Formats: sequence, structure tokens, C-alpha cells
Amino acid sequence: MKTLIAARMDRCIGCQSCSLACARLVHGRLSWNTAGIRIGSSGGISTGFEARVCLACDPPPCAAVCPTGALTPRKSDGGVKQDRSLCIRCGNCAAACPVDAIVRDEAGAPYVCIHCGRCVAYCPHDCLELADKNAPRTIESGQLEQPGKQEVAK
Repeated sequence: MKTLIAARMDRCIGCQSCSLACARLVHGRLSWNTAGIRIGSSGGISTGFEARVCLACDPPPCAAVCPTGALTPRKSDGGVKQDRSLCIRCGNCAAACPVDAIVRDEAGAPYVCIHCGRCVAYCPHDCLELADKNAPRTIESGQLEQPGKQEVAK
């Protein structure tokens, strides 16, 4: 399975098109509080933006703490599937997320990226991609980026 990757956030202008597409197309509501992807400042207007999105943990800690089984691990590549009918809105999943990627709406219902990729087409600057989490990707410099390895600034 593929996962959503914020591969080129240096291009992001903070328009929130991806968030609104997720809320409307995936969850059927047009609200900032119902998007599985959130865009925010990475420290100020001159420093750019960051995407807060599920990292597809394997195993996902949010699913491990869900008392009803509303969140269950996907079969491969990490991340979760969500069954809203089982959710009791306890908030355990949001508290367990290591990157604060689970947002709760005004009624306490959790929203998390399900890696469907419907937001990708709505990004006007091609910042997002749906890709195999473990496959090497080509980055802006033309070099291959190896999964799990971080570039270290010299």
C-alpha cells in the first residue's frame, strides 16, 4: 500500500487546498477540523510551512490504545483504517500519536490521514505525493533519498 508523503514542502504556500479537499472529499464536511492533513507555519511566515500528517507508524500507537477497535492497523506500510461507528470519542488515539497528527473536531471525533491520496491532486505546487513508504525517492537535487535516512546539513 502507498502512504501520503509531504515530499516537497519547500514549495508550499500554505493555501490549505489539500486540507479542504480531504475534509470535503473524504469526510463529507467542509471544516478545518475534519481534515486528515493539516498545514501550518514551520516557525514564521518567512520559514515556510509544514504538513502535519500521519507518518504511517508500524505498528501504529493510536490503534494500540483504541479501546473499541475503531482504529485498526493497515495490512502493510503502517497507518490505520478507521471505523467511525465504533469510536466512543475518548481521545486516547490523539494522545498516543507521536506527531500530533490526529485532530479532534468540536464533538471530539478524531480525524486522521488514511493515506487515500485524494488531497494530492489539489495541491497547486505538487508538494504531496502518494508513494511506497519504503521505496527510494528522487529529491530536488536529483539524488536518491533512501527511506529511513535523514540528510544531515554540513
